[in-house]
Amino acid sequence: MISKTLNDRAQPLGNYPHVKRVGDFIYVSGTSSRRPDNTHIGAEKDAAGNWQLDIRKQTKAVIQNIGTLLKSMDADLEHLIDITTFLVDMKDFKGYNEVYGTFFDHTGPTRTTVAVHQLPHPNLLIEIKAIAYKPLKS
Repeated sequence: MISKTLNDRAQPLGNYPHVKRVGDFIYVSGTSSRRPDNTHIGAEKDAAGNWQLDIRKQTKAVIQNIGTLLKSMDADLEHLIDITTFLVDMKDFKGYNEVYGTFFDHTGPTRTTVAVHQLPHPNLLIEIKAIAYKPLKS
């Protein structure tokens, strides 16, 4: 089952769903801090016209966006069982980890964090894909 209730969200940049249920599992495609207008939370131009990127703001927005995607499937962040995080630079790990800890504790989802060369937009510092488990109602 693919959610059809996400018209007010940023749309996928290709032919794939943001979120898909397969039996009791819910798969969330790589999610960023992109807004519906294609701007990014945590990416602002300063007075000199340079981009200022904030890993903390982006991490919070990404996790909140994942929560919204899960809600479209009648689930939430507590149903997450595994996430994979992609960081453009491991120097951002500390800030990412601090914000992550405000959403999850040691009983939260399993997690893998990897560094990548780049993400689909130069203003993105982070992307997260996730798997949730919520049994279908019988």
